Amino acid sequence: MDIATIDQHYEQLEKEAQNTIQALTALASKLQAASEKGDQNAREWMLDLKEIALSIQEEENQATSLLQAIHEFVVNNLQAPPPPPAPSYQQMPPQPQPAYPAPPAYQAPPAYEGQGGGLLSRFTGSGFGRAIVTGAGFGIGADIVNSIFN
Repeated sequence: MDIATIDQHYEQLEKEAQNTIQALTALASKLQAASEKGDQNAREWMLDLKEIALSIQEEENQATSLLQAIHEFVVNNLQAPPPPPAPSYQQMPPQPQPAYPAPPAYQAPPAYEGQGGGLLSRFTGSGFGRAIVTGAGFGIGADIVNSIFN
């Protein structure tokens, strides 16, 4: 999976979160209007909706923690030096040295040249990487609890 695909999935997740916020906000508005007209059931349902929003907020916090852990794992593994080669159990005979030096080997240009940094900087610079590094979550529960019920 590449960084662009991760960003695409993260953006889709954010869109889905916004859709959920809109649906819950619309429901809360309807329940608030019915409650103001004296409907006791609407008041009870509004309290139930608040409970659901708090549960969503807890779930989001856990999902954010999981994403941050995955992000840290990836960053740490990208920064870690490669493991040393496995020891060879066969003794190789010494190779004779050529009488003349070998021509320099062709080296391919590095991948993604000109994109500003290696894989780690591209990952942490992606939309998903920036959101996770800054601790951003989806905000469904927080938005519902803070804007509707306060």
